[in-house]
Amino acid sequence: MGAIRGRGRAGTAAAGVLCAVLAAGLTGCPAPAPDRTAPSAPARGVSPLTGLPAREAAPVLAVKIDNVGPARPHTGLGAADLVYAEQVEAGQSRLLAVFSSRLPPRVGPVRSAREADLELLRQFGRPALAYSGAQSALIPLIKAAPLYPLPPEAAPAAYRREPSRPAPHNLYLRPRAALDAAPRAERARDIGFRFGAAPPGGKRVTEHTVRFPAARFTFTWSPGERRWRVAMDGRPARTTDGGPLTAATVVVQDTEVRPSRFHDRWGSVSPYTETTGSGTALVLRDGRSHEARWSRPGAGGGTTFTTPEGRPLSFAPGPVWIVLAAR
Repeated sequence: MGAIRGRGRAGTAAAGVLCAVLAAGLTGCPAPAPDRTAPSAPARGVSPLTGLPAREAAPVLAVKIDNVGPARPHTGLGAADLVYAEQVEAGQSRLLAVFSSRLPPRVGPVRSAREADLELLRQFGRPALAYSGAQSALIPLIKAAPLYPLPPEAAPAAYRREPSRPAPHNLYLRPRAALDAAPRAERARDIGFRFGAAPPGGKRVTEHTVRFPAARFTFTWSPGERRWRVAMDGRPARTTDGGPLTAATVVVQDTEVRPSRFHDRWGSVSPYTETTGSGTALVLRDGRSHEARWSRPGAGGGTTFTTPEGRPLSFAPGPVWIVLAAR
């Protein structure tokens, strides 16, 4: 990863530091000029999750998606505003897809929730969460979390089994029916992302791979589509209803992945991915990679991404994939 750092004259820098230290109201220190290159908060009529035009903010529906080989190809995933890729037991991956701007007829296959999902989703206020189930010890935490839990028993009309697929990779969600069961789900709001022109610099890149212990994601730049094509475990990712999976922006967010106190039925410990705090990241957009830093001081707030110098780093308008990678 590379970055371009600017250096001003020593005298100018010293004067700036002195003026910042002096108390407000003293003469001789001009007011700092506004940073006109910094992207602003999402405007009205623009989705805060994709930066694309939206008539109005719609409710947020998060869906836990199976991501082992027998679960592919997925259905409905191409309509997601955001897709989080996270590590689960045995080093495998699972997806958390966030829908608001568009609701496909079906989404799936749907799988079980994890403890880390609860912290990750708090930045959306009180969204709806669709999942196939959870470990019994985790259920009280899910019920206490600020979200609307929608397992099959809470919204039976929203789920269907697909007989052509083997269980447990055959549970599918009807998103509109799911939101009917959670009429108070909070609408999409600013979660810290900024969209706009690409930052200067960066490194030209045509392909980038992120590896989990037993899974990998590869993003390949497609100039014609102006999107990153997604591959999983070495195979191009496609959906049953929308063709290849693509992203306008890909974020590789370096996080702490530690053991949790939960485990699956075979005894494998469930990893917990920390999404609060701060760290480094790599942002892929427009065929270039940009060094970045991320910050989320508390679970109730959003996640901001900046350049190493501290300027807001804007994403390309469109779907965003965030890979939560271990440091």
